[in-house]
Order: sequence, then structure tokens, then C-alpha cells
Amino acid sequence: MHPASPPIKTSLPPSPTAGIGPIVAVIVANIALAFGPLFVRMADTGPVAAAFWRIALAVPILLVAAFALKERPIASARGLWGLLLFSGLAFAADLASWHFGIMRTTLANSTLFGNSATFIYPIYGFLIARMWPTRMQTVALLLAGLGAALLLGRSAELSPRNLAGDLFCLLAGVLYAVYFILMARARTTMLPVSALALSSVASIAPLLLFALLLGEQILPSQWTPLVLLALVSQVFGQGLMIYALGHLSPLVVGLALLIQPVVSATIGWVMFDERLGALDLVGAVLVGIALVLVRRGAPKPVAQDPLPGEGVGPRS
Repeated sequence: MHPASPPIKTSLPPSPTAGIGPIVAVIVANIALAFGPLFVRMADTGPVAAAFWRIALAVPILLVAAFALKERPIASARGLWGLLLFSGLAFAADLASWHFGIMRTTLANSTLFGNSATFIYPIYGFLIARMWPTRMQTVALLLAGLGAALLLGRSAELSPRNLAGDLFCLLAGVLYAVYFILMARARTTMLPVSALALSSVASIAPLLLFALLLGEQILPSQWTPLVLLALVSQVFGQGLMIYALGHLSPLVVGLALLIQPVVSATIGWVMFDERLGALDLVGAVLVGIALVLVRRGAPKPVAQDPLPGEGVGPRS
């Protein structure tokens, strides 16, 4: 008899009562991802070309990291190639829409609308994965909704100057929720770096094609913003986010996405004089309260047998 081959490492089953590690990861991830729009504005390529470089520069690092961590990415992806392909395509379309919108609206709006998955992904958890919120988490969701509305403060005018960018960022948010759902299912059997690396590979060609079709400048004269975009947003930020996907519920990670517009609004205020108003500050406080309340009590699964990806939760 041949000796049994060692089992492939997989992620732990997602837990709605995860410890402090995943919570810290999702908070740090959202802070890192909030810098994405800044790097896109600083890049001297087109916005979609910047998204292409974000992925293209990050993929080699992610693949090396996956093999260095002995995650066995190719073996662990057996039977999941279609899922990883579609998640990569969804992420490519998300980034293309989001980066295109970033250049046509404020930093705060780009992250707020781009993270509309804040509410779309928990709805998936409620209706499909049957992860119902506790009473306290329902209160948190309502506070987060009110906070998100107030964060629109200055830009609630929906002026023609911002409207096109807002709509592209909103489309990106929908696509981001699709990406979360697909990656949550992949994370039931794959470790985070492997899942992110292989999914990212599938995003490279579509993003390059989108950039070429739009006639954008592809090659930069300054690499620093693109390298920072790849490292901070894709490797560090998105890496921590995909890790959190395997440990937190859709509601918890969805609401954590609202950290991004708070951080981006602050960056916009400091860097571009996009001033914060009283409503922005009140909205930020409400989001903070919601994030505290949402961890009080675990969601209650209705089904006896959880669906693939249940209890898993996910910018930029």
C-alpha cells in the first residue's frame, strides 16, 4: 500500500463568534483599502490601467507567499477553478467600474458607493445563507444605515459633476458583493492567500482589455503610486479581507466596510480640501457605534445544514 498523502490545508469553518484576530484583520483591511482611491488619483496612468497594475504587480507576490506558506494553491483549487475564474472576472469588473468612478466623484463618495456591498452582502447572508441577525445586530444595521446616509452629507446634492462617478461606484459595489459571495464559497476549502492569488490571476487580462478599449495610458512614468496601490490595497488590504471572509459573518464584515468612507473622507479632507461637515462626523460616530453593537451576540442560523459559504463575510 502506498502511504497516504498529507491532507491539504484548508480554512477553518467560518464562525460567527470568531475571536479578536479576524476583527482586527477586517478593521486594518478597511483602513488600508481606504487609501486605494488616493493612489489611483496619484497615478499617471488611466484609472482602469491603474487597476490592472494593482493586480499585475500583486499577483507574483501573492503566489510566492502562498507557496512559501505551504498552502499548496494549485492542489487546493481542485474543483474550484470555475468559481475562482468568475470571482476574478467579477473583481475585474468591480475595479474597472470603481477606478473609473473614483476620478469623477469625491473620495468619500467613491468609497461609500463602492462599498454598497455593506448592505447587499448581509442581505445575501439573511436570505440565502440564512444567517439571521440578533436584535442587537438589527439595531446596529439600522444605525449603520443612518450613519451611511449622513456620510453623504456634503455630496447629497447629487450634482451632475458627481453623479456619473457615483453611479459607476455604485455599480462597483454591486459587483463587489458578487465577488464576496464567490470568494466566501472558495474560502470554505481554500486558505486566504491561495484563494486571493488565483482569483487575482483571472482579473489581469480583463482589466488590461478594459483599459485598452478605453484608450487609456497603460505605462506609467512614475511607478510609486502603482506599487503602493498593489502592496497596500491588494496584498495587504485585500489579503486581510479575504482572511476575514473565512471567519466572520456577512453582517459583521459588511458593516465593517463602512470604515472605508470614514477614512477616505478624512484623506480627502487632508489631501484635497474635501471638507467634512457636521453630518459627516455624526455619521462616522454612528458607524463606529454600529460596529461595536454588531459583535454583541452571534447570528442565528435557521437551517440545520449550513450552505457552502454560510457565515462567511468580505474593499478595495
